[in-house]
Amino acid sequence: MRTSDNFHKLTAQINVIRDLMITTGLTKGLDNQETLKYSEELDKLINKYQLLNHSFRH
Repeated sequence: MRTSDNFHKLTAQINVIRDLMITTGLTKGLDNQETLKYSEELDKLINKYQLLNHSFRH
């Protein structure tokens, strides 16, 4: 898989999880387990994106 494909896939996943986290946070609260689960998942995806971006640049 090409690096640009990975960036596109990760960006799409980040956007979906971010939207789910925001919606859940607004409806169930910021300290709700589901909101926190999405937050943790989003952190992991962002970390992957940053690692991929760093590898791509060097």
